[in-house]
Amino acid sequence: MSNKQTGFEVKPEQRQSWLSIAAVWAGGMICVPCLMIGGVLSGSGLSIAQIIWSILLGYGLICAYMIFIGMQACDTSLPVSVMASGALGEKGAQYVISTLLAIACIGWFGIQSATCGVAFASMLSSATGASIPAWPCSLVWGAIMLATACSGFKGLKWLNYIAVPLLVVVCLYGVIAGLAQNDGAARMAAYAPEQSAGMVFGISMVVASFALGGVISADYCRFAKSRADVVKSSIVGVIPAGLFMLLMGAVMSIVTGQYDISAILAGLGVPFVGLLALVLATWTTNVTNAYSGGLALSNLLGFDESRFTITTAIAGGVGTILAAVGLLDRFQAFLSLMSALIPPLAGVIIANYWIMGRGRKENFAIRDGFRAPGVISFLVGALVACITGGTFASFPALAGVSWLNLPFFVGPINGIVVSMILYCLLAKAMPDK
Repeated sequence: MSNKQTGFEVKPEQRQSWLSIAAVWAGGMICVPCLMIGGVLSGSGLSIAQIIWSILLGYGLICAYMIFIGMQACDTSLPVSVMASGALGEKGAQYVISTLLAIACIGWFGIQSATCGVAFASMLSSATGASIPAWPCSLVWGAIMLATACSGFKGLKWLNYIAVPLLVVVCLYGVIAGLAQNDGAARMAAYAPEQSAGMVFGISMVVASFALGGVISADYCRFAKSRADVVKSSIVGVIPAGLFMLLMGAVMSIVTGQYDISAILAGLGVPFVGLLALVLATWTTNVTNAYSGGLALSNLLGFDESRFTITTAIAGGVGTILAAVGLLDRFQAFLSLMSALIPPLAGVIIANYWIMGRGRKENFAIRDGFRAPGVISFLVGALVACITGGTFASFPALAGVSWLNLPFFVGPINGIVVSMILYCLLAKAMPDK
């Protein structure tokens, strides 16, 4: 390995147990977006069996590439930004990863700000009896979340300790109350949608919920004690918690007939406590979105830490505006984009280390600048995933272009496979000097 990597050594005492790493993944899965995606799955007509299989297969795919990336991180002690430079080159990794992080974090900031705004508007409406529009509430809460991200609000960590357990309790209560009232149990028993978007759609939505987390898992898995610990922490941390949260969202959506999580909680008779949990949960996670989005913009623009507050403000500001103008209505389009763009990045990282490098850290090296095989393979894989996964069909301006919408199998899987195969071919055809 290159001398450039010596600054990323992990000492034996810094290694973490697989349970502690699994707890990080499980905590990340207990969030509002997972509830929302569960509602999308049932709202799209998937049967209970299709929902469960979509969750298991979607998270199974994420765990598969997450494990390979995590084992490489455990071997090399490197974060994903450095690992990716082996396939993309240092500049290529900087621009590709920073761009994906910026898009993902700004988009999630906007969606969660909008969700929080809708929840808060519902709280005000139930308290005052007046009809409160959601967009000004989205602007206000987006500004509050952004202010706490820029100022580094110390109490947020303690707020998270309240928000996460409260959200779990509210979900459990919501499911029980939903089944017990308004013929919820009968609705659940009779649930048999005539039209379904299909499991391919379901798998793509599930993949989008943690696609980015699967790639950046290297930043945590590099502290694992062994490859076996990476495998255990990934499977145990992601699949059970993800299955629980998405099923909670799906069941609550079925028994209420609603797909918007704010309307679901209000409809289940827990408007104040439930929506308060929703506001707190989105607040704590959205500060991380603004922080990470600002960091990604700083890396993308080549700024130093002195301008970090400015880029965080830009990232959060753009996300807040998107929330106010209706990004929540384009939630499925955003998920489709994330599920297409991120897995191919995992494909080139895996191909470089596990296929070309045979899984040996002594065969890994950082490359300078842009490395054509990696960058080209990533871009082609992402394009294939978009075309075959129906991503372009989600955007009105592109929906009518027939050659941009050729459904085939599962878009994210297509993207990974194409990026891996193409990388191996190009790496042999264009060897390093």
